[in-house]
Amino acid sequence: MTATPDTRPAPGPDSTPVPATPLPAAATPATQGPATPLRSDAVLASDSEREHVTARLRTAAAEGRLTLAESDERQAAAYAARTRDELVPLLSGLPRPPRPRHPRRGPLTPRARRNLRIHAGVTVVVLLLLVLGAVLGPAPLFAPIGPAFWLGLILFVHSRRAEREVSPDEELPEELR
Repeated sequence: MTATPDTRPAPGPDSTPVPATPLPAAATPATQGPATPLRSDAVLASDSEREHVTARLRTAAAEGRLTLAESDERQAAAYAARTRDELVPLLSGLPRPPRPRHPRRGPLTPRARRNLRIHAGVTVVVLLLLVLGAVLGPAPLFAPIGPAFWLGLILFVHSRRAEREVSPDEELPEELR
């Protein structure tokens, strides 16, 4: 399909048509190619997924697994990819990075943070009452070390098992890891 120059009225008192300047070759719709329709089950790739793939490609090039030209080609294709299905072949032939022993954990959710603050506040109040009772109470050798240990342990377990936001490792689909 070739673009035909259109005519526009000249700016001025007379309205004689003047041919418009043709568009540069890079901007013509004919050179951009047809827009490929997405499949109904295709999942669009996010910027973080593209960045993850390009980071793996840079690492592979640094290790000598890819040539610089091949790495550049694959990185350009990764930045141009629209779906996850277009990113997967770019990692073919590369070994998967080792899985971390302990996956990264995301930050606490606001609700979990609030509940943990309440739990810590109650623990501190109970410990203060125990210490005050030990100092002012009739028992001469009572030290609240045992209850303090258990209250601290319960608070620690609560902090470890609290609800967390999604970590960056969990956001990536398995085929892109």
